Amino acid sequence: MRKTAGAEARALRLAKMQELVEAGGPLPIKQAAQRLDVTEMTIRRDLSAAVSPLTALGGYVLAAALPGSDRYSLDEASDQHAAHKRVACQRAAEWVQAHDSLFIDCGTTMVHFAEALPPDMPLSVVCYSTNIASILSRRPNTQLMLMGGLYHASSATFFSDEGLQYLNRLGVNKAFISAGGLDLERGASCSNFHEVPVKQAAIRSASESFLIVDESKLNRLRPAFFSPLDAFARIVVGGAPAPGLRKQFKDLPIEFARPPAV
Repeated sequence: MRKTAGAEARALRLAKMQELVEAGGPLPIKQAAQRLDVTEMTIRRDLSAAVSPLTALGGYVLAAALPGSDRYSLDEASDQHAAHKRVACQRAAEWVQAHDSLFIDCGTTMVHFAEALPPDMPLSVVCYSTNIASILSRRPNTQLMLMGGLYHASSATFFSDEGLQYLNRLGVNKAFISAGGLDLERGASCSNFHEVPVKQAAIRSASESFLIVDESKLNRLRPAFFSPLDAFARIVVGGAPAPGLRKQFKDLPIEFARPPAV
């Protein structure tokens, strides 16, 4: 428990530093420590982590390119594995009932999920991305709650401490989460550190959490870990991975959704 709490605290500090660097450029380490109310040594330890999206150079916090990882872009991801994402989301939408309160995560997969929800079903939904909000805003019987904060164009999302507090106050009964990578040992991960505290807060506040991915995410690691796989009541994977790959995940509450034959 202490290890998990420490990882969450570090992810939140990294997200805040990333926000400060994106907004104002290189940030003095001393100033970062003051803003986050920790020691400079803590800041340096955070930055030396293998998964850190930032680096220390000459007493400043700078953005860093992470070796071996691709920078996530919403536009670039939008057409990749679309059919597998769609069928996974159609299956997950069957778990939604009238009058549910939902958290819907960001990303191109979750666009298909928002579109798969029965159009007239009464729902309450909290989200933090503009592409999801745009779809939900056209639903006549959906109460939409959008978390605010600094806008991150790469994933069309907002992040702020106030937004996290808002989510914690609301609570939801079902959280639908996306991921850039699924690994049996390392759990679920994504590309953007500012998404980590939001995903973790949603999982904590929800009565049940569900993970939706396409088969390309299996056995893949992204820079930002956010949850062990046993935190999810169900995992749905779009596509038809090889039998050997399916077998690796057989002990999880996982199902595979295959697109209809053409």
